Amino acid sequence: MTDEKFIEQNQTVVKFIQLYCDDKHKNKDKKDGILKLFYNGKNLTSMPYSLCDECESLLLYANQRLQNCPHEIKPKCRNCPNPCYEKAQWKQMAKIMRTSGMKLGLIKIKRFFGA
Repeated sequence: MTDEKFIEQNQTVVKFIQLYCDDKHKNKDKKDGILKLFYNGKNLTSMPYSLCDECESLLLYANQRLQNCPHEIKPKCRNCPNPCYEKAQWKQMAKIMRTSGMKLGLIKIKRFFGA
């Protein structure tokens, strides 16, 4: 996977988990953090986040899995012939992607119509 694709994949994960955490874990204590992206021995960039412990743990897990993805051309994780996520994390990430994906879609519609 290219460096650009690695950054893009991580940006998507951060955005989706952040949206989910902000929506579903409003009453939990959150801590600010910086996700430093290292890939192929290079320090690429960093991304800020503010997540509860549960969501931060999933973010770090997802980042580790992306770093270790063996595919040169990365497929979508749901289409991967050798999924690397453990079942519990897979289910949690699927839930987050569904929830945040719908929320992002609604945000884009509201912006388009100026609501």
